Amino acid sequence: MTAAELSVVFFLQMFVIIAVSRLVGWLAKKYLGQPQVVGEMIAGVILGPSLFGLLAPDLQHMLFPKDSKSVLYVGAQMGVGLYMFLVGLGFQADHFKSNAKSAAAVSLSGMAAPFLVAVAIAPWLLSLGLFGKGIDTFQATLFMGAAISITAFPMLARIIHERGLSKTPLGTLSLSAGAIDDAGAWTVLAIVLATFGGGPAVAIKAIVGGAVFVAFMITLGPKLLAPLGRWAEREGKVTPNILGVVVMLFMLSAWAMDAVGIHAVFGGFILGTVLPRGVLSREVKKQLEPFAVVLLLPMFFTFSGLHTQLTMVNSVSLVAVTLVILAGSILAKGGACWAAARLTGQDNATACGIGALMNARGLMELIIINIGLQKGIIGPALFSMLVLMAIITTLMASPLFEILYGKAARARGELGALDESEDEDSELARLPA
Repeated sequence: MTAAELSVVFFLQMFVIIAVSRLVGWLAKKYLGQPQVVGEMIAGVILGPSLFGLLAPDLQHMLFPKDSKSVLYVGAQMGVGLYMFLVGLGFQADHFKSNAKSAAAVSLSGMAAPFLVAVAIAPWLLSLGLFGKGIDTFQATLFMGAAISITAFPMLARIIHERGLSKTPLGTLSLSAGAIDDAGAWTVLAIVLATFGGGPAVAIKAIVGGAVFVAFMITLGPKLLAPLGRWAEREGKVTPNILGVVVMLFMLSAWAMDAVGIHAVFGGFILGTVLPRGVLSREVKKQLEPFAVVLLLPMFFTFSGLHTQLTMVNSVSLVAVTLVILAGSILAKGGACWAAARLTGQDNATACGIGALMNARGLMELIIINIGLQKGIIGPALFSMLVLMAIITTLMASPLFEILYGKAARARGELGALDESEDEDSELARLPA
């Protein structure tokens, strides 16, 4: 396709993506009690080959031609990265420091237990021919461990904000553990890719590069960025020049994490956590949030949905395998996070709430398994099983959280009441800087 043809297709794509995302998100919230973000994830799957492509393949192909997916991919990465930057701006560092021990314990436990499950089931899945050619037991175990241990970091962040948890220790603890969890999962994935042919340099670059970036941002970032905060305070607002500098810093941070082989979302999130608070953080959120949430983020969900084919799970035996993966994933992840939270001093209700939230896999799961499929690590059938696991665990997260923690906490006045008519997309803008 020519550039002019791509332009024509792109604008029609965005109309459909935004319309379907808003509609399905509204329906999910009104009738299923799910956050807007879960509806958007489902909308992405609906627009892919699992439903739209199944019912109207020619129309779906015309709307989402192969050549246009590279454009969607770039927009998707910028959208989810920018969203996580905004989440970082609302990150409560004092809560993280006071819960660092619990966050590390929850994260490590939430990875260790799923890896034990992977050790148990990976040889079985390998014997069923669900992995790609040339994959050995070690590679299969590492990949399954990463796939079932990951937490939906961007989705977890949005659920936390939509449930009114952003100012609470529970919300910050869950978000902190999710960040550590996903960084570990991406590191394991880098090791898998290295053993599969990328070479040890892939894993070394990801581990060392990520550690250097985080250490630099945490130690020197606040001092280097302080003049930017003072500039905004003198102006009393964020001028176009200030916003331009912030956006350039975001692009540089996203590039750094993508370049080392981790993911742009972590670059955006880390930058957001160290940006000076006050006028700068408050006004940047106010100016960037609508663009990121309404326009760019749905591109992320749609791009992932275009690679999701649920009809691959089409036999009783494959359904049984899917149920084993699902049960093992839920019990290992949720149970381990609950136990770790309890052992580090959290009460039972809080520990249950953390376990419910950390169990959501969402689109981070879809990113990992798409990489696995593209690299030939897993086959289409296992890919579809893991997609189903991601959707089900994500759908479970909010209602299970409300049952185990939310309702009682709201009754005690610890959380605000859920307002079904509230515009969830304004939540980030109300976070304190």
